[in-house]
Amino acid sequence: MLLNKNSKVYVVCPANVATGGPELLHQLVYKLNIFGIEAYMYYYNTKKGKDPVHDEYKIYNNRYVESIDDNKNNLLIVPEVKTDLLYKYKSVQKVIWWLSVDNYFKSINSDSLKNKIKNLLKSVFYNYKPYKFDNNGIYHLVQSEYARQFLLNKGVEDDQIKYLSDYINPRFIKNTQNSMILKENIVAYNPQKGYEFTKKIIEKNKYSFKFVPIVNMSRQQVAELLLKSKVYIDFGNHPGKDRIPREAAISNCCVIVGKRGSAKYYEDVPILEEFKFDFDELLINDILDKINDCIINYENNIKKFEGYRNFILSEEEKFEKDIKNIFKIN
Repeated sequence: MLLNKNSKVYVVCPANVATGGPELLHQLVYKLNIFGIEAYMYYYNTKKGKDPVHDEYKIYNNRYVESIDDNKNNLLIVPEVKTDLLYKYKSVQKVIWWLSVDNYFKSINSDSLKNKIKNLLKSVFYNYKPYKFDNNGIYHLVQSEYARQFLLNKGVEDDQIKYLSDYINPRFIKNTQNSMILKENIVAYNPQKGYEFTKKIIEKNKYSFKFVPIVNMSRQQVAELLLKSKVYIDFGNHPGKDRIPREAAISNCCVIVGKRGSAKYYEDVPILEEFKFDFDELLINDILDKINDCIINYENNIKKFEGYRNFILSEEEKFEKDIKNIFKIN
């Protein structure tokens, strides 16, 4: 990746979507502009007459464009779910940012007839093809060690991969640190991720604590739930370095995860092994015992997450250093 004073960086993002991935894409454009690099959002799936910028991300005040200047001095960064866009341009430098390994496969293997027809039409009229790990001219950014190992196993050379993770929204951290909400015997969980296994844990619960799902909640309501919960469990796939486990940790929850995806790697989820479990029904009683121990002996157990919280608090500074290294900013 070679940039000069006339270079522009375009970061591709779905319009009007507020999840961890899109926030990270906005964070990059925001920081690049602060560091003096001309960077823009480029939104896809836009709707005519509707502002493509989700209200959550207006605080970044990022500029956006509706077309990309296909120039060798410019740089195009796409998330792993939009690799087909790379083949629309010939000259611009190209980068895939792996925010989620699993979502890449979902984007290219959709079983719906509508999606298959859509991809067929795009292949005929727009030279559509998803990335197949066969182009050495494409660089890669990874948000997790899980993604880096995935790329290495696919034959991508190590010098083509750069680590660039994200950071928790500073407003969220500030709100948690200023909160006076008292902890209750609550176990929070996200039913959209790993619910099949989590449901078995809930059904076998022999203790008096309460499981509360994070569902149909605003960002503020999620924050309030985590602040009053003593434990957060996540037995999802962990396709990248997920946001909610970090928000839970910074909200002083004990975090218990299943060993899948990024959660297997200490680099991505740096918590003690006693809080990580295999997906084995024979371990459900052990998981429940660990949850109960976290609730009954909360004051002692929460101290074991101090390193994880410090790791999370340092992520913005690490993000800035990585940007300066990747984009050769003095």
